[in-house]
Amino acid sequence: MPGIPQAPVDSVRARAWTIPTDAPESDATLAWDSTTVVVVEASAAGRTGTGWTYGHRAVCDLVNDTLAGLATGADALRPGRVWSRAQDACRNMGRPGVAAMAVSALDTALWDLKARVLDLPLVAVLDAVHDTVPLYGSGGFTSYADRRLEEQLAGWVAQGIPRVKMKIGRDPGADAHRLAVARAAIGPDTELYADANGAYRRKEALRWAERLHEAGVTWLEEPVSSDDLAGLRLLRDRGPAGVDIAAGEYGFDIGYFRRMLEAGAVDCLQADVTRCGGVSGFLRTAALTDAHRLELSAHCAPQLSAHVCTAVWRLRHLEYFHDHVRVEGLLFDGVLTPEPGGVLRPDRDRAGHGLRLVPERVERYRVA
Repeated sequence: MPGIPQAPVDSVRARAWTIPTDAPESDATLAWDSTTVVVVEASAAGRTGTGWTYGHRAVCDLVNDTLAGLATGADALRPGRVWSRAQDACRNMGRPGVAAMAVSALDTALWDLKARVLDLPLVAVLDAVHDTVPLYGSGGFTSYADRRLEEQLAGWVAQGIPRVKMKIGRDPGADAHRLAVARAAIGPDTELYADANGAYRRKEALRWAERLHEAGVTWLEEPVSSDDLAGLRLLRDRGPAGVDIAAGEYGFDIGYFRRMLEAGAVDCLQADVTRCGGVSGFLRTAALTDAHRLELSAHCAPQLSAHVCTAVWRLRHLEYFHDHVRVEGLLFDGVLTPEPGGVLRPDRDRAGHGLRLVPERVERYRVA
């Protein structure tokens, strides 16, 4: 339109790296030894925006083969318009899963690009309502020996993070001991969270909710499968007061979150900016939680999530996940680090999300 500046996107590309973990990792239902990250770069007006997701390398092909063509030539100052077109383009390939992660990575790159073209920090472009984002340290994998569990959890406390999360459910017979080890490592004043990754049946989960309450746990994530909305609602209604039920990290579209909220399945909803449609999808999800008068917690990808979380009205916190902290520290210069009180503070003196991709540091891990 006349008088309104435009910045056509001139290129989009995706690359992928599979980076080994620093030790074998597992939760109740899965084990892994590497993390694959797909990074999308979008350029316009001499600036480059960067976004990413954690998923299969197939995400890379989908961005390069299909979505890049939708974004190229589009106005970099209108990421929402590309997001809408990308949703339509993924209809016949199935929007959840790989397609949603590809859209998420592209969308976050375009939001970063818009901010850089405007020479503004992303938090300003998103109209942030918070200056900082509370964290909880996350890891505590079931594969860890006691010493490693102690060191990791105590390390977050030493950084000033007042809440930590551990995995449970792979070996229920060992979990009472592991919870005691965790509590001894973090002291009496740090909040302790537990994540069962959907390992329990409903009545088993109720029994464990009581045990966790006795151990001082205040957050129980996915006690049953996140697809079992009735089971989550059962835990929310009949579980002990003071133990919040959380789920939502596997949400790929707005309908998923609507169904979870309408079922009254959670005390706090989770969403992942690298899965739920990027910044555009995350903010729509936040609006849903506002409408239901619940809080939203961001799942993983702390260097992206910190920025978008500042624009969430009813924000609870952000997951400072061990694997993603490592990967993002390898990939980028300028990463945010926890401040006293256990918060991340986006830098308002740098354009976009303020990160600079340094691919040569991880070139040996390149897979696409």
